[in-house]
Amino acid sequence: MRFVIYGAGAIGGVIGAHLALSGADTTLVARGDHLRAMCENGLVLDTAEGRQSVSATLASNASEVDWSDDSVTLLAVKSQQTAAAIADLRAHMPLDTPVVSAQNGVANERELLRVFPRVYSLCVMLPALHLELGVVVQASSNRPGILDIGRYPSGIDEAAQSISSALRAATFLSEPRPDIMAWKYRKLIMNLVNGIDASYRNDGDAFDELVRRARAEGEEVIAAAGIDVVSEATDKQRRGDAIIRRDTGEASFGSSTWQSVARGSGSVETDYLSGEIALLGRLHGIATPVNELVQNETNRLAREGLSAASSDASVALESLGRP
Repeated sequence: MRFVIYGAGAIGGVIGAHLALSGADTTLVARGDHLRAMCENGLVLDTAEGRQSVSATLASNASEVDWSDDSVTLLAVKSQQTAAAIADLRAHMPLDTPVVSAQNGVANERELLRVFPRVYSLCVMLPALHLELGVVVQASSNRPGILDIGRYPSGIDEAAQSISSALRAATFLSEPRPDIMAWKYRKLIMNLVNGIDASYRNDGDAFDELVRRARAEGEEVIAAAGIDVVSEATDKQRRGDAIIRRDTGEASFGSSTWQSVARGSGSVETDYLSGEIALLGRLHGIATPVNELVQNETNRLAREGLSAASSDASVALESLGRP
């Protein structure tokens, strides 16, 4: 297989770096100053063992990729960037190329399936950072992460098994799963902390209560919608002690959404995390005040170029009142 990593930021960069180091033919698609830094120094992978420059083919968009019959695209852009990525890919990529969503949220796969017939979903359990141009940080000190895969909307086929095998060769834990979206919905509930982490100072009880209530809303609306989701215990068992977080400095505690705000990117994927819960709540007549508040506050910080985690969790909790 020839892997095209479309979006070589924190997640895509760590996955792409390990694929390249395993000997897989790997192309990294990136843009702007991050791409220019990689052109000069390669993609720098920062791990517990130190930093190394990883050599891979680089491209700024899909038109620069050398597509072939054995290409596989791993889409690793943020969810709000999916539409632009689809437009670029459909113009240049053979339409029957397998496309794997290595993204947070549960909305990307459906959008991909509107255009591409072979869509797969990757449940990404991979702590990573991208705050420095040309550099991605593997924030786990042992295995880089867990990357289970399945065909969307369900099932396993030969491509899913081959992709999983290649990921295992690249030192990830990976299993093909026919019910991959049930795992992605559990990951969605976990990711409801992202907007809270990006918006509010973690000053103890108020922060923790926002997280608890946001996740409780998520559990409620997903159950009301009749959506299959693996249990918290099953998910915890899968993670086990496979990922051991290492101390990479203050930014170790920043979620991917926190990183977007901290980098001043101007946009966040919260509409596809907290916003997904708000959407399900509206569809099923269930109030989701915490997730709506977080969705709006995180977008405000990004839009206005404000500092990450600059809002007061206690004030937010007071505005919500009793549950």
